[in-house]
Amino acid sequence: MSTPDRLRCEVAVVGGGPVGAALAITLAQHGVDVVLIEKHASPQPVPKGQNLTQRTVEHFRRWGIADELTNARTMTDDQVSAGMTAYGSLSSGHAYPWMRRGGVAEYYSAKNMRLPQYRTEAVLRERTAAFAGIRALWEWEGVAVSQDDDAARVIARSRTTGEEITVVADYVVGADGSGSIVREAAGITQTRADHDRLMVLAVFRSPDFDAVMSAYPDAAFVNVMEPELEGYWQFFGRVDASETWFFHCPVDPSSTAETLDLAPILARAAGRAIDFDIQYLGFWDLRFTLADSYRAGRVFVAGDAAHSHPPYGGYGINSGFEDARNLGWKLAATLGGWGGETLLDSYDAERRPVFAATRDEFIEKAIFDDRAFFAAHSPERDAAAFAAAWQARSSDAVDEVDRFEPHYDGSPVIASSGTTSAVGAHSHAARAGHHLAPGRTDAGDEVFAALGSGFTLLHAPDADPAAFVAEAEPLGVPLAVVALDEASAARYEAGFVLVRPDQFVAWRAGASVAIHAADVLETAIGRR
Repeated sequence: MSTPDRLRCEVAVVGGGPVGAALAITLAQHGVDVVLIEKHASPQPVPKGQNLTQRTVEHFRRWGIADELTNARTMTDDQVSAGMTAYGSLSSGHAYPWMRRGGVAEYYSAKNMRLPQYRTEAVLRERTAAFAGIRALWEWEGVAVSQDDDAARVIARSRTTGEEITVVADYVVGADGSGSIVREAAGITQTRADHDRLMVLAVFRSPDFDAVMSAYPDAAFVNVMEPELEGYWQFFGRVDASETWFFHCPVDPSSTAETLDLAPILARAAGRAIDFDIQYLGFWDLRFTLADSYRAGRVFVAGDAAHSHPPYGGYGINSGFEDARNLGWKLAATLGGWGGETLLDSYDAERRPVFAATRDEFIEKAIFDDRAFFAAHSPERDAAAFAAAWQARSSDAVDEVDRFEPHYDGSPVIASSGTTSAVGAHSHAARAGHHLAPGRTDAGDEVFAALGSGFTLLHAPDADPAAFVAEAEPLGVPLAVVALDEASAARYEAGFVLVRPDQFVAWRAGASVAIHAADVLETAIGRR
């Protein structure tokens, strides 16, 4: 099939990995015309981005791929995707549960899952083909980006033929990874923190290591701490139902695939020598980057193009998917004529502080905290004091998941005050700026399934939604109205809950409060 030398669309997405494909799907579901540009012909078979949260699986449901991803799993139904932290080695006797997502399960309408990124990406790619509004250019690479007052442009080059086309769009989104050409072309600078550590990523098969991990049957990933590593992690993760694992660890900066002897490194972390076969060996530099803005005019960045960090705790791919959902509906609202002037700017105002807090309070902070802990405590120096301190860490680790609760308090399009952050506590109560917890409609259906593709007004049985319906139409806001059952209204502690297309609460109020519906809606769509 011949390719024209010029394409016109509403949004051009550069980078068709998980975040770019997810954004394209989100836009297409809202009726937006998308060109998706991806340099790789197929997903790259390196296991990463595996720890998928309940929130991410909620996205999968909205994108219509939850069943397909369940079928794509590499673990069995009875295997639990749970974490563990160990001291010294896996045979030291010092270990505790870590990153147990089950502690917040009741606040989401889907279960978390574990799946290699390449499996997720394959399903997302297949899903893009279902939308006539997505024109995917596989094996095409964005090589230049420009913009003016009227449009943004991407020059894309075929990696097979060398031919070039110009894609003209109302907006361009760079989802093209940490080395983003879109970000560079738009002049978006980054704040970068280098930790001067070369890390190895090894994928290996080993029945012998499975035997080691049989002592921890519910652990799919484990962080093995060693004092001499100064807070940097040795990290194992299960890839499939048996025998295949990945491993991250700091190594000598002069290491290469030819010179690195992985056997003693694995033996030290496992607690004994193991037999293994390497399937993949690569290296990466440990650093944090955060774009100083997620927007420059008609150009936006998302996923690793906006923020990158070590693969500690599974935050990366989940954050990227949330970028896609947040930006997707806002672009659609703007292109549809009902989004206000401040709506697109709210993408940066909401998502960038959330990642900054994730970096500072959960990822980088863990390195510094671990370093300080092992400087202060040692079982060799004082076994009793170490045991007490280790037990205290265990309690904190189990509770920590309820401290990670990204929210948009203080956003210009949220009816709340406060500070946008990743630090918070889950609640069944509906709170402006926070993710909506599960509930039931008055017909007995799950609230999540009843939410519309635009905004949704949930209301208690005794609350009258007529004022919102009357104001939404002249504003052009797509609004579904859903009555709650009494129990859910009570749990939400609200008579009215205005839910955004990304399932975050824009506003809530009691049933008897005087409602200024136009003010509420205009704030939520960026017209105030």
